[in-house]
Amino acid sequence: MSLSNKQQGVIKGMGSAMLMSIVVISAAILYDPFHYSNISQISQKLAVLGLSLVLPTLFLIASIGRLAKYRFFSPEDIDGSGLSSATTEAVVLQSLLQNTLEQLVITYGVYTAWCLLMPVAWLSAVPLCSILFAVGRILFFKGYRQGAPARAFGFALTFYSTVLLFIVLVVYQVVVGIY
Repeated sequence: MSLSNKQQGVIKGMGSAMLMSIVVISAAILYDPFHYSNISQISQKLAVLGLSLVLPTLFLIASIGRLAKYRFFSPEDIDGSGLSSATTEAVVLQSLLQNTLEQLVITYGVYTAWCLLMPVAWLSAVPLCSILFAVGRILFFKGYRQGAPARAFGFALTFYSTVLLFIVLVVYQVVVGIY
C-alpha cells in the first residue's frame, strides 16, 4: 500500500513532533532545568501546575475570542451555528476552537496528575510541555488552512507532548507504585 503525498506529509509532521516531545521530556527528566528538585511542599507543586496551565488556557481563550469576534462582524454568523448555516470561516474557527478544547481537557488532567504523582525532580517536564503546547497550537493554527500535512506537526506537538507525559506517568506508577 502506497501512501499519498498528504499522508506522507502527515507522517513526517507526526514523527518530527514525537521526536521533539521525546527529547524535551527526556531532557526535563534527566536535567531538571528549572531546578524543581528543591521543592518540598505541595503548594509549590501546585504553583508549577498553575503556571504551566496558563499558556494552554490562553489558547482556549484566544480560540473562543477569535470565533466570537468573527461572528460579531459576520451577518451570516452572528446568530451562531446552531441557528444558521455557518460560513466557511466560522466552520474553520469552530474547528480550531473544538480541537483546542479537546487538547486542553487532556492537558489539564495529565499535567495535574504529573505534578501530584511524579518525582519533584521531574516537574520541569510540565512547563516545558506547556511551551510545546503553545508552539504546537501556533503551528496548528497557521497551517490549518493549508491542509493536513501543514497542520500535522502543530497538532502532534500539542498532542504527543501530553500523551507521552501520560504514558511515562502510567508506567512509572505501575513500576514504582504510588505508595
